[in-house]
Amino acid sequence: MESRNQTSALEFILLGLAENPNHETLLYILFLLMYVVTVVGNLLIILAISSDPHLHTPMYFFLANLSWVDFCLATNTMPQMLVNIQRKSKSISYPRCLTQMYFFHFIGIMDSVLIAVMAYDRFVAICHPLHYTTIMSPRLCGLLVGGPWLFSFVISLTHILLIGRLVFCGHNELPHYFCDLTPLLRLSCTDTTINQIFVLIVAGMVIATPFFCILASYARIIVAIWKVPSVGGRKKAFSTCSSHLSVVALLYGTTIGVYLCPSSVRTAVKEKASAVMYTAVTPMLNPFIYSLRNKDLKGALKKLINRKSTASS
Repeated sequence: MESRNQTSALEFILLGLAENPNHETLLYILFLLMYVVTVVGNLLIILAISSDPHLHTPMYFFLANLSWVDFCLATNTMPQMLVNIQRKSKSISYPRCLTQMYFFHFIGIMDSVLIAVMAYDRFVAICHPLHYTTIMSPRLCGLLVGGPWLFSFVISLTHILLIGRLVFCGHNELPHYFCDLTPLLRLSCTDTTINQIFVLIVAGMVIATPFFCILASYARIIVAIWKVPSVGGRKKAFSTCSSHLSVVALLYGTTIGVYLCPSSVRTAVKEKASAVMYTAVTPMLNPFIYSLRNKDLKGALKKLINRKSTASS
């Protein structure tokens, strides 16, 4: 019994997404393509914004940070899954599991907060355009990004410290494709009440609160858009808002389902499907949602690509 406890504490077995091994090749190709699109799309946005002085504004500053966070979020989970599909052994050591979990929560909290910050930025720009430069000062922008980084560091570290006090015994198979908190807690043979309470508190702060702030911001934005006299202007604004809100619904709908819904209605399959949405699909979609409808960003991307093409030739 002691040897089993020792083995389960040293490593976990990630069961992955596919219950049928015959589906693993298809999943590998699909997620490899998604990861490449995510990396290229988000890094191009960062390069375009950093290289064009006209885009050195609060909105693009937040977008560049979001692109970096999305890149890191996908990189923290998807390469591990792709490697596990290719090799027979799907084990992950206990320290590496905790490291992956730490960065997942660290980056995930930043992702959630940054989308709320971007919604606030658009609210100020549309509802208070004359005071936009005064309100969104460089100091406030720095606080809106730097503060969440520090907050995310503390919360993620607390999660890991609370996990470190648990004992894992019995089977060590994790029904997931990366080390996530909720399935790992189920493997513990010690009391996880403190962990679960902390999960609910953190989820309320970093998921539910930003979600309602975003809804409040867009409600004010929609009211302001209705007052625009131009029908074409209203349609364009509503189209942009609807695309942004679709990403918000996808991200927060799935995370709320995993971290705030009762455990009785959650299953391993639902948790994995939700995790795919906020670790793979949303980071891949964000570059398209926030750039394809933006003329300035599309122009900066074209300049960047033309500059690279000219330099290479």
